[in-house]
Amino acid sequence: MTKTLHHRACHLCEAICGLTIETTETTETDGNVAITSIKGDALDTFSRGHICPKAVALQDIQNDPDRLRQPMRRVGNEWLPIEWDEAFALVADKLAAIQERHGQNAVAVYQGNPSVHNYGLMTHSNYFLGLLKTRNRYSATSVDQLPHHLSSYLMYGHGLLLPIPDIDHTDFMLILGGNPLASNGSIMTVPDVEKRLKAIQARGGKVVVVDPRRSETAAIADQHVFVRPGGDAALLFGMLNTLFSEGLTRDSHLPVEGLDEVRTAVASFTAEAMSPLCAVPAEQIRQLARDFAAAPSAVCYGRMGVSTQAFGTLCHWVVQLINLVTGNLDRVGGALCTEPAVDLVASTSGGHFNKWQSRVSGRPEYGGELPVSALAEEMLTDGEGQIRALITVAGNPVLSTPNGRQLEQALDGLEFMLSIDLYINETTRYADLILPSTSALENDHYDTTFNLFAVRNVTRFNRAILAKPEGALHDWEIFVGLAKAFAEKTGKELKPTMPPAKMIDMGLRMGRYGDASEHKLSLATLFDHPHGIDLGALKPNLATRLKTPNQHIQAAPPEILADLARFAALRAPAADELLMIGRRHVRSNNSWMHNFHRLVKGKPRHQLLMHPDDLASRGLVDGQRVRVSSRVGQIEVEVLASLDMMKGVVSLPHGWGHARPGVQMVIASSQPGSSANDLTDECQLDELSGNAALNGVPVTVAAA
Repeated sequence: MTKTLHHRACHLCEAICGLTIETTETTETDGNVAITSIKGDALDTFSRGHICPKAVALQDIQNDPDRLRQPMRRVGNEWLPIEWDEAFALVADKLAAIQERHGQNAVAVYQGNPSVHNYGLMTHSNYFLGLLKTRNRYSATSVDQLPHHLSSYLMYGHGLLLPIPDIDHTDFMLILGGNPLASNGSIMTVPDVEKRLKAIQARGGKVVVVDPRRSETAAIADQHVFVRPGGDAALLFGMLNTLFSEGLTRDSHLPVEGLDEVRTAVASFTAEAMSPLCAVPAEQIRQLARDFAAAPSAVCYGRMGVSTQAFGTLCHWVVQLINLVTGNLDRVGGALCTEPAVDLVASTSGGHFNKWQSRVSGRPEYGGELPVSALAEEMLTDGEGQIRALITVAGNPVLSTPNGRQLEQALDGLEFMLSIDLYINETTRYADLILPSTSALENDHYDTTFNLFAVRNVTRFNRAILAKPEGALHDWEIFVGLAKAFAEKTGKELKPTMPPAKMIDMGLRMGRYGDASEHKLSLATLFDHPHGIDLGALKPNLATRLKTPNQHIQAAPPEILADLARFAALRAPAADELLMIGRRHVRSNNSWMHNFHRLVKGKPRHQLLMHPDDLASRGLVDGQRVRVSSRVGQIEVEVLASLDMMKGVVSLPHGWGHARPGVQMVIASSQPGSSANDLTDECQLDELSGNAALNGVPVTVAAA
C-alpha cells in the first residue's frame, strides 16, 4: 500500500480552508486509490490548520453512490445512460429548434451557488451559455448577495469592488444579518472566524451582533441587539442620522460626491422615528452609533440577512455610508478592498443595471441576469418570449428560490430541460438530460471568487487529488462540448479557448504580482507552494481601485435616493403578526449537504424555532407538529421552543424537504423537514434590485 499526502483548499464554503488529504493506493490488488484521512493543513498560510465538519465529508461526496458518474437521459419515468456526443447533439438539436420557433429568449439559464466554487465552471460556462444570446439568465445571486453588488456598482463603479471587514485589526465590529460562526464567513473569506472574533475582544475591542435570533455568533458577542425582521434599514438609518446630527462624522481621505444630499435625505430618519420600525429603542440606536464612532477603528458588516429583505439595497448602501462617514472606509481596522493575484475587478468592466427588464413583472436585470423570483412566471405566462426550455447549472432552485411549489409546476410544463449536475435532486428530476462532471477531488482548484473577498491577500493552486475516471468530463469540458455541438448546429462562430489552468496562469502573470513585479507569480510558482502564498494584509487602496466615471465615490446614487420614498412609507407590522426568518448551520450549505451521514447525524435541526410566549398564546406546546402558512403555501413541521428567538419571529432553515417523488438521494430523502421556500413569496422582494426577500415573511402558525 502506498500512502500519499496532498494539500488543497476545501471548496464547500467561502472560508477556503487548506486541507491535508491522505490517500492510499492498493497497488498489490486493483490499484484503487482511497481517501484515508482529511485534516486541516497546519502549514496553510491562510487557514493555519482550521477545519470544519464539512471538509471531512469530502470523502463521502467522492464515494456517494447517488452521485451521477455518466450522462443520463430521462425516458418516461426511467433514467438511462447516454453517450457524451449523443447528449451534446441532443441538446443542440432541442435548443436550436426551440429558439428557431420561439426566439432566443425562449431558453433560460439558472446557475446555482456551487458555480462560484469551481473555477473551471467560472471560466468556461459562458463559452456555451453565451452562444444562446438569451436575456433570460438567472442565478442564486438574486436570492443572496445581489444588493451587495448593486450598491458597490452604483457607489464604486464595479459590482465586485466590495470592501471587506479588516477583522484582524478592528476595534469594533458591528455584524448585521450575518452568522459567521455557522456560515464560516460570507463575502468575508475568513477561516477560523471564531478565533478572529475572540481576538477582537482579547485586544480590548467589542463585537456587536444585530439579529432577530440569538445566533451562534451573537452568543459570543459582547452585545446582541434584537431587531425586527426587515427592520435593519430603519436601525441603520437611525444610526446614520445620529452620526450626522450629533457631529460624530470624520473627514475621509477618499474622493466623495453626494454626502450633502445624503445628509438631507436622511434628516427625518431620526432614531426616534426609526425605533417603531425596527423594534430597537431609540436610545439604544443612538448609543450604538456613538460607540461605533468613538472606537479607534470600527467596521460595519452586513450580510445575507440584510440582503434578503425588502430594503436590501438600502441596507448595504447605509452600511457603506456608516463606514465612510466615520472615516473607517479604506482604513486599517475598518473596511478594505483586496488586491488579489487574479484580479477580476481590474480585468472586467464594472457591470450594468436595468438595461432590460423581465417580460411579465418588469424586474430589472443586473450584470445580464434577471431576478430569479421572476423565473416561474416567465415560464407559466403565455405569450411572446415565454420560456420553453431551461438549463440549470449546479443549482436546485425548487428548494432555494421563492415559492418552490410554483416553480415545480413551471418545470413540469417545459418543452426541454438540461441540468449540469451531480445529482437527481428536487429540481433536476424534471430534466430531460443530466450531464454530471467529475468530482471536486478529481479537479484541480483555484479560487477566482473568494480571493476577492478574503481578509488577507492570498493565493494558492491545488492539483487534482484523484485521477479523472475514464469517460468522465470536467465541467469546463462539458461546456466546450456543448458549445461545439450548438455552434455546428446553428452555424454560429466559436472562438478558440484554452484550459482553465492556462487562463489562471495568464491572469497571474498579468496581475499585480506577476511578471512585472518582484513576486513573479505564475502557475509554476504556485505548484511549488501547495500551502499557498500570503501576499500581505489588506491595505488602503480604494482611491486607486474606483471604477466610477470620475473616479469619485458616489455617495448618493439617484437610483438609491429614489427608493427612499418606498422606505418612508414603511409601517410597523401588526402586534400579533409572526415574521419568518431563516438560519444556517455549520454542517450544512443550502440544499446540497444533506446526503452524507456524518453531516446530518446528531440532533435534528430542521425544526421551526419559536419563542415560548408565542407558542403559549396560540395554545401550542414545545415539540408538537404545526402547520405554517403564508400567502403562497403551507407546510407541516415540528416546532421547538427557544428563548433565543425574538418574540413575534419564527425561524426555519432552508434547503430541507427532500422527501419528494423522483429524488434519488437516499440519505437526504430520509431526513425530516420541509422547505422554507414553499412559504417564501416571489412577490416579496427588494424592489430596487429584485433580490428576494426571504426574511420577514408573514406567516401564521397553528396546530397541524
